[in-house]
Amino acid sequence: MEENWANNNQFKVSVVTPVHNAAAYITNCLQSVQAQTYSNWEHLLVDDCSQDQSADIIKSYAEKDNRVRYIRLSTNMGAGVARNTAIEAATGDFIAFLDSDDTWYPEKIEKQLAFMIFNNYPFTFTSYDTMNESGEKLQKVFKAKEKVTYKSALYKNPIGCLTAMYDIRYYGKEYMPEIRKRQDFALWLKLLKKSDGYGLQEVMASYRDASNSISSNKLDLLKYEWRIYREVEGLSILRSVFYLCSAVFLKLRTYFK
Repeated sequence: MEENWANNNQFKVSVVTPVHNAAAYITNCLQSVQAQTYSNWEHLLVDDCSQDQSADIIKSYAEKDNRVRYIRLSTNMGAGVARNTAIEAATGDFIAFLDSDDTWYPEKIEKQLAFMIFNNYPFTFTSYDTMNESGEKLQKVFKAKEKVTYKSALYKNPIGCLTAMYDIRYYGKEYMPEIRKRQDFALWLKLLKKSDGYGLQEVMASYRDASNSISSNKLDLLKYEWRIYREVEGLSILRSVFYLCSAVFLKLRTYFK
């Protein structure tokens, strides 16, 4: 691999960030994209009707850097619609995802893009670490699987949204189902039907973990996974029950390690 391959900035990466009342964290998110060693990117931040200072913060960055693009939805529609709005507006060759309370390491785009280009991988993700609400690093690290198939992904979502990137030149623009939660998992399944996904083992992002407990909100997410199995993937009731039980078991094992 040529060390300076990225200097030509041949490929443009569109970074997708849904925003809703994220004033406490959005500056860190923006700065982590600004700090990327690879410079040919655009950052599309879609404001899902925030009531705090999120818009002002984003606009202040957009005024100084035309790679930062602010879009506001007219009504609150959820992260899925916000992400799809950004994907539709994207002008890049690759789509990458970063939530408003998460951050990237400076070489994330450069290393992941090289991983994709030199291996001809159209869909990739990376390992990531975790931080608490104050931004302090936690001991929990999620190691990326070397390879993920559609079948293996059904057991449990193995891909952190803040690390995923797909090649528009291969897939075209692929969108998320417009459900309130777990829409990223549904998109990964859609992509994996066309090509396996590959994991860059290096930690390239930091996920903000608001709680280390299994909250009622986390359990509520299982309802959306059921909808994905039944409504989006069209699996039988028996197979849906099997995969949902597998997901519950694997989640419990992860939290109680």
